[in-house]
Amino acid sequence: MNLRQAPLSAWIGMAGVALALICAVFAPWIAPYGEGEIVGDIWLPMGGDYWLGTDNLGRDLLSRMIYGARTTILVSLTATVLSFAIGMFLSFMAVVRGGGVDQALSRLNDLMMAVPTLIFALVVLAVLPQETWILILVMAVLDSTRVFRIGRAVALDVAVMDFVEAARLRGEGKLWIVFREILPNTLSTLLAEFGLRFAFAILFLSTLSFLGLGIQPPTADWGGMVKDNKEGIIFGVSASLIPGAAIALLAICINLVVDWLMKRTSSIKGGRDDA
Repeated sequence: MNLRQAPLSAWIGMAGVALALICAVFAPWIAPYGEGEIVGDIWLPMGGDYWLGTDNLGRDLLSRMIYGARTTILVSLTATVLSFAIGMFLSFMAVVRGGGVDQALSRLNDLMMAVPTLIFALVVLAVLPQETWILILVMAVLDSTRVFRIGRAVALDVAVMDFVEAARLRGEGKLWIVFREILPNTLSTLLAEFGLRFAFAILFLSTLSFLGLGIQPPTADWGGMVKDNKEGIIFGVSASLIPGAAIALLAICINLVVDWLMKRTSSIKGGRDDA
């Protein structure tokens, strides 16, 4: 992959994602104050010792933003990886086995997708203990339905190829065909979809936190910070607008990178077809 040929939009996206990842990985060393440390009065303006001001409890907003990046990215990335592991495995097995297995998994997937995702999550999280691992699992299961749909679509195109039929005639097992024949030939499409699902996971987590069913206080995450400081908008305080802007900018940056990767993959395939 030649990064020098990447357009300006892709470089902007990669810079934004890299900045968020640096904050997430090195949060304890970068943040000027502790995650829950009260350092001053509530809703102090920007400037001085507090570059972004303070929040509704007098905590440094910049420090909370840095720690919030770690929580938001870690939870969203874990949920996305888990959703892809579930969705890809089930979709590929449905295609390889076909028949009743394919129909049963596809209809179950359609049934789950018929229920609005946010409503489903709110109902489930309202009755289950508010633990981070439960939140990740719920997000992963709900998002795996989308992964199953696209995974099955791309796997169907590959499963009819001659090299897959040759593997069947050689007597290769189902798992061998999935991981050695289908997966490598669908990886580019699925990687682009992974980026999109990661962006949606960030937005979904932030929505749940804003509604009080996501990351629980005092742990910092961007959606919860918007919720905690929303009353300040009435008084002209920007403490809730800053994490909201961070959520939007990170989602945009991820989409810029994914858009470039999808265009690059399409041009490579087009060049190979022409050849």
